[in-house]
Amino acid sequence: MANAYAKAGVDVEAGYEVVERIKKHVKRTERLGVMGAIGGFGGCFDLSQVEVKEPVLISGTDGVGTKLLVAIQADKHDTIGIDCVAMCVNDIVAQGAEPLYFLDYIATGKNEPARLEQVVAGVAEGCVQAGAALIGGETAEMPGMYGADEYDLAGFAVGIAEKSQLITGATIKDGDVLLGLASSGIHSNGYSLVRKIFFEEQGLTGKEVLPELTQPLAEELLTPTRIYVEALLPLVKQQLVKGIAHITGGGFVENIPRMLPENLAAEITLGSWPELPIFQALEKYGQIPHLEMFEIFNMGIGMVLAVAPEQVAAVKAQFTNEPIYELGKVTAKTEAAVSFREV
Repeated sequence: MANAYAKAGVDVEAGYEVVERIKKHVKRTERLGVMGAIGGFGGCFDLSQVEVKEPVLISGTDGVGTKLLVAIQADKHDTIGIDCVAMCVNDIVAQGAEPLYFLDYIATGKNEPARLEQVVAGVAEGCVQAGAALIGGETAEMPGMYGADEYDLAGFAVGIAEKSQLITGATIKDGDVLLGLASSGIHSNGYSLVRKIFFEEQGLTGKEVLPELTQPLAEELLTPTRIYVEALLPLVKQQLVKGIAHITGGGFVENIPRMLPENLAAEITLGSWPELPIFQALEKYGQIPHLEMFEIFNMGIGMVLAVAPEQVAAVKAQFTNEPIYELGKVTAKTEAAVSFREV
């Protein structure tokens, strides 16, 4: 026991316990290419085990934002790790990458092994859903930087793509169709506003079931971000999509233009997909103008695909177990990069 360090608020023994607790969760994520076990100074991955002719590595890093504060308030930590993985792997699959491996970073004021095991179990579950190996990470106990019950979570994903299959948006043109895949809820963006509306302005605790919802508010807010790897990789490998936009912070308005050439815009048909009840509740209780919601939230669509008209049927045929929505079309840009029209 490092007594001097313990007096400074750092529990080395608890850190060792966390490592032992998470080993079984990390093992769940093993895939072809993984070399060695956790505990080394760096995670190793053998790229020769991946069959790609012209490999391009694509990386992404992200966190969970203030959704963490909802998890801490509700004392529910087993799914927030899924969010962390989702935010990273969804970004790289939007560029055509198959996720290979993931690393996490957890910083906390007090090392609570049971709680941190829940967090890492969620990270591992996200990795399993994404097909990525959890090959390393860092857990830092930082008293004075964070309160005893506080922690932050971030991650880093690396994926691989065939150079010829990179999704760049360069071939998108006027008349291409915009298709949408449903989100599971708010995902991991906009939570500073979400918390302001529900917890500060409305004075809610998270235990309430609002008229618009079918479960307690906190459970709704902690619904894990959907991971789209399994849904999108077949489209990438068959080269059925020209562009993919991950709808994160900034909603439709900020993210759809990121996949479009500068001279093109998106025209979205309102009402062409079902908006989730949680967004109706946010709009109502927050008194947010409807179109402004699209500048903040995903509004029920987590991924937008740009597809040539002649490929729409082939793309839809890939989705036998879930709906895929025709959201609108690509147009020549005149003013706004994203416009909305009524049905």
